[in-house]
Amino acid sequence: MKKVLVYTDGACSGNPGVGGWGIVLIYNGCEKECAGYDKLTTNNRMELFAVIMGLKSLKEACEVEVYTDSAYVANAFNKNWIQKWQKNDWKSSGKGAVKNQDLWQMLLQELERHKVTFVKVKGHSDNKYNNRCDELARGQITLYKKSVETIDA
Repeated sequence: MKKVLVYTDGACSGNPGVGGWGIVLIYNGCEKECAGYDKLTTNNRMELFAVIMGLKSLKEACEVEVYTDSAYVANAFNKNWIQKWQKNDWKSSGKGAVKNQDLWQMLLQELERHKVTFVKVKGHSDNKYNNRCDELARGQITLYKKSVETIDA
């Protein structure tokens, strides 16, 4: 099984607001970048969506290390929140509905294809690939805003 590193990040201008996501995939010394945006979203949705897109980018089942600066995403798996949410019919410990359930379910589908571990990294620090993902995500927000300004002009 191929081993792939997937670095991810999401960003939002306003929360909710225009959002962007970025990923860097690393396999056998080769790097691939992908990014996109959403016109109206939240930071947590972009963080989740980045992971989904990273996993969807893989053409075959792989052993994957997902690097994220999102405690929301990493803790869902590393602290077994996701299992508790599913067991409790997608209710949080506070008995409210789990937010972003649609994306969590999409992510769970992708996880069925791969052997995935989540690694929490410190955001906006000295992690080259996390910083690059942040640049990609923020770049998508800027790109979208410029395209809207051009249309409005």
